[in-house]
Amino acid sequence: MALTFYTNPMSRGRIVRWMLEEVGQPYDTVVMAFGPPMKTPDYLAINPMGKVPVLVHDHGVVTEAGAICTWLADTFPQAGLMPADRGALYRWMFFGAGPLKQAVTNGSKGWVPTAEERGRFGYGSMDSVMTTLIGHLGRNTYFCGDTFSAADVYVGSQIGWGLRFGTLHTDPMLQAYWDRIATRPALSRANALDDALMPPKS
Repeated sequence: MALTFYTNPMSRGRIVRWMLEEVGQPYDTVVMAFGPPMKTPDYLAINPMGKVPVLVHDHGVVTEAGAICTWLADTFPQAGLMPADRGALYRWMFFGAGPLKQAVTNGSKGWVPTAEERGRFGYGSMDSVMTTLIGHLGRNTYFCGDTFSAADVYVGSQIGWGLRFGTLHTDPMLQAYWDRIATRPALSRANALDDALMPPKS
């Protein structure tokens, strides 16, 4: 199957790059610059949102990092990234795309829902999100039990980013989890590929 990966090394495309390296299937990379190149008619025909990452395959297009990771796990089961308990994977992929991402995004802009507003937002509060993550990872080696899966690529990437840049509260349980997955050879390969695409520092 032909796979074409549209990305930028300073985007969530890094998550998908890691997943592609875990899967181990050959793929072509198209690096998209931010701004006008992502808004051309040709690119908008691929992704009307005008953003990356995007994965084009023989039968269509997949956008959104969580969806791409899930599709890759499902399409290439030989990689072992789709756990037997698919419900667990779906739960955590949607948690990463919903409550976790929303809480981090809102918090990064200084917006915190009041106690009265929390019921109107899927994540409630950052404390609720942190309690959920810490509680689960305190009982499980990985998000889907004892087996590394696509959920660890997707949600784990967000945890690693959050700990590094301070968008998540520092916590020993989360740090221990990140330390467990940060040594994955596929992540090292992915980082090397993306780092080589970074613009030179002035």
